[in-house]
Amino acid sequence: MLQLLEYLHDPELVARFQRRCGLFLVESVNGAPVNGEKPRGAPGGRWEHQDSNSNYQYKQSVCADKISRPQYEVRNWPLHFLFLLSASLGNEVFYITCLPCIHWNLDPFLCRRLINMWTLVMYIGQVMKDVLKLPRPTSPPVIKLETRVDAEYGLPSTHAMAATSISFTLLLSACSRVQFQFEIGLLMAVTLSSLVCLSRLYTGMHSVLDVLCGVLISAVLLLFTYPFWISFDSFQLTSPFSPVVALTLLLFLSYTYPELDHYSTTRGDTVTILGVCAGCSVGYWANEQLRQASEPQQTLPVPLPTLTALTVALGICRALIGIVALVGTRQIVKKLSLQMLYFWYMVPENDENARMRKEIEVPSKFVTYTAVGLVNSLLVNRVFVLLGLL
Repeated sequence: MLQLLEYLHDPELVARFQRRCGLFLVESVNGAPVNGEKPRGAPGGRWEHQDSNSNYQYKQSVCADKISRPQYEVRNWPLHFLFLLSASLGNEVFYITCLPCIHWNLDPFLCRRLINMWTLVMYIGQVMKDVLKLPRPTSPPVIKLETRVDAEYGLPSTHAMAATSISFTLLLSACSRVQFQFEIGLLMAVTLSSLVCLSRLYTGMHSVLDVLCGVLISAVLLLFTYPFWISFDSFQLTSPFSPVVALTLLLFLSYTYPELDHYSTTRGDTVTILGVCAGCSVGYWANEQLRQASEPQQTLPVPLPTLTALTVALGICRALIGIVALVGTRQIVKKLSLQMLYFWYMVPENDENARMRKEIEVPSKFVTYTAVGLVNSLLVNRVFVLLGLL
């Protein structure tokens, strides 16, 4: 078993996958190719062999000096763009902007379910990363196409967790709400989650073990939570304790996030997700109390809306207005919260590193994204009604 785990965690396995997909490492000291072969389209001249230590030291110096020189060659551009697009589908920003579109254009019920499961799997995945502290694949031999999360640990892949949980939560929840062919929905869920998982290998950010563990953890969470989804819906929408529990529990989880000996983006990303969930949860509860919850008028499951030029135009308008509202809320609340925290802790406003301090990062992000969640779930649909878009 240990040998199998070591094999699945081997960076060379990821490097081989990258090469099979047409991604080759070519930059090295004095022009020697790291992968031992001359790249296509390389300038003339003789390539000299260098040992791996020299290549590794050169890569470090290139990163440190930020020298703009090609370190890899793409030989399959369609796959390259497909995997880069798939990788972006697992980012927090994508879900924060795209999940609300399901609320505005399809069904708030589905959006609520997706946000709840997304928050659960992401929190567990992020905590596991910082507790287990297993490194990402080393480079070389792996080519890393992303830099923002390189300081984070690897196992499990939260991109794989999010894609799997979102795809199959939507599939399982939509069955009782919308009429569609289950086999087609299953194929779409498998395809989407598979593309995101493979993209984490292609971008060099995770080992095969990281991705498999991410998928397995999400599957287990879906299996064990599915019987309680209806009960949790009832509590979240009708219990008078729901908003208090949502705010206090998620804020508590934000402050008790595991400490590391260095700064990592995992804490900030996790607080962002917890804040969105807190704001949306309070907003959905308030909608239910105000009898403003948007429910289909027909008997469930309802037919999928017919795509006409008018419905597409209205959907695009709602999405654009909603995203502008969320981005505007984020910018305003973020600026105000940071100003208040800088004043409270007597920190100069031009000190960018201050945002990494726990006493500033956690409350600022939690308040900001709680406001974003509230605007999404409570106010944006009111604006649509006033503008005649619903």
